[in-house]
Amino acid sequence: MPKKINLNPLDDRIVVQPVEAEEKTAGGLYLPDTAKEKPQRGTVVAVGPGKILDNGTRVAVSVAVGDEVIYGKYSGSDIEIDGQEVKIIRESEIFAKIVK
Repeated sequence: MPKKINLNPLDDRIVVQPVEAEEKTAGGLYLPDTAKEKPQRGTVVAVGPGKILDNGTRVAVSVAVGDEVIYGKYSGSDIEIDGQEVKIIRESEIFAKIVK
């Protein structure tokens, strides 16, 4: 479980800590940094309160802290907070929530 981040995202934004990229292939070959795929999976570490609709009501976000999600390869913005690399994305950029 990632450590708690002291950050409050706004509206429908979600802070995700990406999983580490694979170090080696299924065949056992080690990959250089340039050949690693960008991760598209991560753990939610902070969630905004939800989007405000035109009529003024707020729609709650459908993911919670601790959920594992799959998102687009080039979604959101990569930033570093408290020494951790995280990604801030909108709820609409999340494709699925992994159910265990």
